[in-house]
Amino acid sequence: MLAALNPIAVRLGGLEIHWYGVIIACGVLLAVYLAMKEAARRGVAEDHILNLVLWALPFALIGARLYYVAFEWPYYAAHPGEIIAIWHGGIAIYGALIASVIVFLVYCRAKWLPAWLILDIAAPTVMIAQAIGRWGNFMNQEAYGAKTTLAFLKGLHLPAFIIQQMNIAGAYRQPTFLYESAWNVAGFILIMSVRHHRDWFKQGEVLLSYVMWYSFGRFFVEGMRTDSLYLMPGLRVSQLLSIVLFVAAVGLWVYRRRQDIPWYLDGNKLANL
Repeated sequence: MLAALNPIAVRLGGLEIHWYGVIIACGVLLAVYLAMKEAARRGVAEDHILNLVLWALPFALIGARLYYVAFEWPYYAAHPGEIIAIWHGGIAIYGALIASVIVFLVYCRAKWLPAWLILDIAAPTVMIAQAIGRWGNFMNQEAYGAKTTLAFLKGLHLPAFIIQQMNIAGAYRQPTFLYESAWNVAGFILIMSVRHHRDWFKQGEVLLSYVMWYSFGRFFVEGMRTDSLYLMPGLRVSQLLSIVLFVAAVGLWVYRRRQDIPWYLDGNKLANL
């Protein structure tokens, strides 16, 4: 039987570098590279992407932590010293996304950039970063689902190292990290394959496609997880937010379709002014 994978990538004296951080960093770097290439094609200076990332990353981390703390407040109210102890776990991707969008909007307003276009450029790259990042959860043996059987996991034709990593506390678990990662990879491939078709997307619709795709899949994956945040018994925070985001994205798509809005491929019309 294979042993569980070591979550520590490198030890340098007393410093430990976790695979979780390495994998997240790889996802971010790939996202930044892809966004910079697309920005140049859409008439947006690549420096703006770098600036946005430098501003968004710390706020995304803060947002992810605050989101988690807010919905686990009874515990943190009793243990306030744990609020900043992010190394003990407890971050939420929706909190990071909300904080990042706010940073993007503020930056675009300050720099006179078309916010919908910038968000369109970033959206599919965020999706692939999320897909990669879930493998950090895999290394930490977290974000898993209910108990299952070895026969079920073998029936999915998974490699042995994944099956063994899903043996947690003496029981096999549903690999919900993998379900979400695969869903995001499929969404990334789909959006990247069609977003350059002429007159398919108005500005903002690539972003809305991402929101609809991600929230739809997250609703079902969240229902399988055992570590969800709850508003009340039976009502998972991420599932409720997924419904709200999906409905809002559909509504915005329908509304904006009727408006005189530039096409995504028109890019930044202010670039040459």
